[in-house]
Amino acid sequence: MGSSQSPEVRRRDLLGLSAAAMAGGLPLAACGGSASLVEAGASPSAPGSTAREQEAPVTPPEDLMREHGVLKRVLLIYREGIRRIEGGEPLPAQPLNAGARIIRDFIENYHEHLEEQYVFPRLREAGKLTDTLSVLLLQHQRGRVLTGRTLRATSASATPHTRARRELVADMAAFIRMYEPHEAREDTVVFPAFRDVVPAKEFLRLGETFEDEEHRRFGQSGFTGVVGQVADIEKSLGIYDLAQFTPRV
Repeated sequence: MGSSQSPEVRRRDLLGLSAAAMAGGLPLAACGGSASLVEAGASPSAPGSTAREQEAPVTPPEDLMREHGVLKRVLLIYREGIRRIEGGEPLPAQPLNAGARIIRDFIENYHEHLEEQYVFPRLREAGKLTDTLSVLLLQHQRGRVLTGRTLRATSASATPHTRARRELVADMAAFIRMYEPHEAREDTVVFPAFRDVVPAKEFLRLGETFEDEEHRRFGQSGFTGVVGQVADIEKSLGIYDLAQFTPRV
């Protein structure tokens, strides 16, 4: 199981959102349960075989890119928080704090750790994208500063006065503005270049390393459990239904 800092272990604290979601008739998905599996597009293993035997290998770029999907969904949670604050609605502190903790634990302490330990060094050794990597590393650092501020501003002890609300909006907006191009550049430039410089056999071994680290930190449910947590936050904010984002034309 993951450490005491992982989203899965702190699920009850992270989602005191249960009552809000259940009041709306939306049952919460348990980490690693069937709802989380459906949400993440996974399927139960066949009897008599291990989960790893049933799964097709996940390559390092695929692993990192699906984790970017988690980041994108938290950015949508931030956008909803900004919309409510700017509209004069009550501060949705608990959902925003839960989203920021997923950013801290799953994106910054895990996902970016993989990039900084395995991806960026190999590209530097190959003399590829060195200027881009410097910018990405600086953005990782700045993102952690913004996440720290967001966590403090949405904590139970925070006082949501007018100035604090404005500063929270500015920090979430800055995070969104930075990470949308950040993850897009990694998906379209950095990860393809990484694949080019790593031999095929080592590439497959790295996929297993990434998976092992995921389960070590976040338990058996791993990625699917984190996706389930994001879905719970979306439900509590009323932004889970994908159909609501379809424009009328």
